[in-house]
Amino acid sequence: MPQFHSPAGKSDAPSEIQAQDHRLFKRVSAGRGILIVDDEADIAETLSAVFTHSGYHVRIALSAEEAIETVAEWEPDLAILDVMLPRMNGLELAVVLRDNHPRCRLVLFSGHPDTPTLVSEAARKGHFFEILSKPVHPLFMLDYVASLFSEPTSGAA
Repeated sequence: MPQFHSPAGKSDAPSEIQAQDHRLFKRVSAGRGILIVDDEADIAETLSAVFTHSGYHVRIALSAEEAIETVAEWEPDLAILDVMLPRMNGLELAVVLRDNHPRCRLVLFSGHPDTPTLVSEAARKGHFFEILSKPVHPLFMLDYVASLFSEPTSGAA
């Protein structure tokens, strides 16, 4: 059964908590590389700015094909993948990354109504993914990524 997580409730955190969270993100992010893959440039650039500001090394790809070219020369510690990409979708890309770069953690997110169908098709083929629901608040995404880096590498999404 596909899992979806809603990032609701993170947007109204008090500024003191946000400042404490920011210090935590800086410690967790040291030297970590993140690949952001989204065909919507505004979303990719916004996430890039958020993660760069928090101390991560970030690269952007606007398609799955561009992402594959990027990881051929630079292996990220984590890839944030939009599910609904043109040509090769984010789930197909996640399978490629999982097979070829098992140490790379994966975060998939989507706001598209066809996502559950794609997730079910992937599950029937033995590929299980957890999907974050768009829109994702930047503080939630930072917290979620920090929690992934605090766990041992499993290669699972």
